[in-house]
Amino acid sequence: MEKMYTKEEIIEKAKEIAHMIANTEEVEFFKRAEEQINENQKIREKIASLKSLQTQAVNFQMYEKERALGIIESKIEKIQEEIDGVPIVQEFKQSQVEVNGLLQLVTNTIANNVTNEIIESTGGDVLKGETGSYVKSKQHKPLA
Repeated sequence: MEKMYTKEEIIEKAKEIAHMIANTEEVEFFKRAEEQINENQKIREKIASLKSLQTQAVNFQMYEKERALGIIESKIEKIQEEIDGVPIVQEFKQSQVEVNGLLQLVTNTIANNVTNEIIESTGGDVLKGETGSYVKSKQHKPLA
């Protein structure tokens, strides 16, 4: 019989994987890019303006001030474009995409392998995605 694992053991392995991910080139690049953004006074000021305008936009929306909201939204869009136009911001956003992609890959790999292990351990058919009990139940059904 296969070894049974506790939730605590699984969480410990997850922490190991998290540590491994945190020490990849993708995450290191993400951290360096974020640091450069935080050290850039011009970007920090634009981000502060953006946050302030976003707060105003929420207030205008809440009080149904459509005209003022439209003006604020166009200012937000302009500042967002200015921020996005800075090369380090573009690199930072790309690094976010790469880190998220790595996390999705790990998540999907775990999910797919758990499914395959369940199918295999029940004597099922991995290629068809059918568990052993499903395969057996199909064999006992009379033809119509």
